[in-house]
Amino acid sequence: MSLLPDATSFKRLVDGSADGLSAAALRWALRGLAAPYAAAVFGRNKAYDFGLLPIRACAAPVICIGNLSLGGTGKTPLVAWAARHLAGLGMRPAIVSRGYGTGRGQLSDEAAELALLVPGVPHLADPDRVAAARRAVAAGADAVVLDDGFQHRRLARDLDIVAVDATDPFGCGFLFPRGLLREPLYGLARADAIVLTRSTLVDASRRAEIRAALSRLASSIPPVWAEATHRPTGLRQAGGATLSLDSLRGQRIVACAGIGNPAAFRLSLEQFGADVVAFRAFPDHHAYSPQDLDDLGSWAQRAQATMLVTTLKDLVKIQRDNLGITPVAAVEITLEFVDGGDEIATLLESVRPPAATSSSRREACASAGGENTC
Repeated sequence: MSLLPDATSFKRLVDGSADGLSAAALRWALRGLAAPYAAAVFGRNKAYDFGLLPIRACAAPVICIGNLSLGGTGKTPLVAWAARHLAGLGMRPAIVSRGYGTGRGQLSDEAAELALLVPGVPHLADPDRVAAARRAVAAGADAVVLDDGFQHRRLARDLDIVAVDATDPFGCGFLFPRGLLREPLYGLARADAIVLTRSTLVDASRRAEIRAALSRLASSIPPVWAEATHRPTGLRQAGGATLSLDSLRGQRIVACAGIGNPAAFRLSLEQFGADVVAFRAFPDHHAYSPQDLDDLGSWAQRAQATMLVTTLKDLVKIQRDNLGITPVAAVEITLEFVDGGDEIATLLESVRPPAATSSSRREACASAGGENTC
């Protein structure tokens, strides 16, 4: 077995589903490499815990949306939901992120996706997230949504909301690179709330098992627990055209994804009745080259597919309505709470400054992407 440069192969290696002596040997080697990483994570967290590393504040409440594992937890729809909800409270939120694979001021693929989901909310990308948060406040924001910031402890926050993917809640049980965890699961003790994403992809007994396990790790006073699903609402093309999900039924489609959990995306497609005849997984944050796009077009034609379906995160990089003769569309996803949504909303409302009143709800909500989305 060789470790191929794609998310699916790496996941199969670290979760143990790839068998054979070479896979087992590689897992042991990765376990050794994870030891110095674990020591560094432990030392850094203790340095913040004991005030040896400074924590900086900005002049507005900060709501952090993060996770414990590498990619694929469905965090971006949760960020969009939080930004819409804050706008619906009459606040002026801004989103701050590091900007994966970008320079200062440039937006990542996830940021470009958020620009489609919440077009009225400014997004600042900067490796110095303290500086970005302060610039956002100086520009008029009265709340900061810190995207993917649970491990970024330098910026003080008022709330920490952690997304946990129901299809892989424990990051394969090991720190990176032996597993997918960025830090040990006991880091959840810093969280104010846990949102189990993609919760409807597992049954109720499994959700209860996950909740019990994470609650034991989180703290003696468990944080707010919520469960959410990613509901597909339609299809979008790069040029802005929209299609109904019903247009997929009865068609042969191929799909691709360069995200942290491509298997969950495929499962979601199959759950609402799409006939996925072939699927390709790319590494998370994959940058599509012209050759990649030509290959995908040829692949779709060989499969006699009537459409190539991908994620919004991929579509903003593909930027084509067709690959050869095959139409391309992305599934638009919205996050819906199936349990605990009111408690999450109450947490967000607790950070609202007194000046933000409900009288500005309609205007703020419309500017964040439409009143019906709040």
